[in-house]
Amino acid sequence: MADSSLTEKRSDALLPNRHPIPDFFICDISDAAPKGDMAGMAFPIFSLSTKPDQKVRRYEHDNNWLEVRPGAEGLATVFDRDILIFAISQLVAAMNAGREVQSIIRFQAIDLLTATNRETSGRGYDLLRSALERLAGTRITTNILTGQKEITRGFGLIEHYEIVRETRDGRMQEIEIKVSDWVYQAVKAKEVLTLHKDFFRLRRPLERRMYELARKHCGRQSEWRISLGLLQSKSGSTSTLKEFKRAVKRVVERDRQAHHMPDYSVELDEGDRDIVVFTNRGSIPPSTGGRAKQDPVRELKPDVYHEARLAAPGWDIRELESQWRDWIALSGAEAPRNPEAAFLGFCRKWSQRRGRA
Repeated sequence: MADSSLTEKRSDALLPNRHPIPDFFICDISDAAPKGDMAGMAFPIFSLSTKPDQKVRRYEHDNNWLEVRPGAEGLATVFDRDILIFAISQLVAAMNAGREVQSIIRFQAIDLLTATNRETSGRGYDLLRSALERLAGTRITTNILTGQKEITRGFGLIEHYEIVRETRDGRMQEIEIKVSDWVYQAVKAKEVLTLHKDFFRLRRPLERRMYELARKHCGRQSEWRISLGLLQSKSGSTSTLKEFKRAVKRVVERDRQAHHMPDYSVELDEGDRDIVVFTNRGSIPPSTGGRAKQDPVRELKPDVYHEARLAAPGWDIRELESQWRDWIALSGAEAPRNPEAAFLGFCRKWSQRRGRA
């Protein structure tokens, strides 16, 4: 009774809590490494067209299938996917930091535009609004598992969006979206991969799609080969095989001259010109066959991760830490006396070797 009375008095003595804990997740991690969900990278969900695409498409491979239907604004495009990548990146970074996340996400429009290398002019905001419409309107039915759950009902890439604040000149300030259960389950199960920050600088839809496929299928391997026909199917291209081959050749020629494709170079096989070869440039850490059983290094102090991001900008710091721990354990070396300093040194050397500092 006394406790109840004290609570009432305390409540009367304070101003009301005008901003209780929201039932959404606020994006506020400025240096989150770009992340893509594996299913979205592996399967041709997004249109390669820069014009409204109203085609219904169905993709089948092995025992997996998906059907994608456009909304009034057409199918979501590979450039619209930037919004999902931004949301996934924020959710994963928050989870790694031990924070609670929800499928409803609120963020500043300018943060998304900046993080994904988009225009911040009025046109950039107009394009963002159109992208939200296509993401919400595109509907998917599939049996592909994410987070060990099979979703067989129709769902959108985002279930809904809301412009929370808008300036007098019509520019968005805050946006709230609800990602689909399909995407959210993939994030919770950590079925995601880190993308190179230059992914957002790739100009052509096919280049983005080819990079995603290489990131998913080549991964940490030294090389990945795929036939032109299968690459066309996985990319979602609706052109003829002859036209698709010409488009791939243009990507190969540009990469040969500029080395612009992130993480993986791309070539046509010298002996069989109908085989596309992706080669790891060395910026993706090689596989060590799983974490070594004996990890001699204690848990790092939380403050070191901020310094590590400064030492190796653009890298997934948690993945670098995993590689560093594996290297120490597999080499049989003793645990460093100052693990934080040793880890920072590893990050600096890694970044310098790959020209990313």
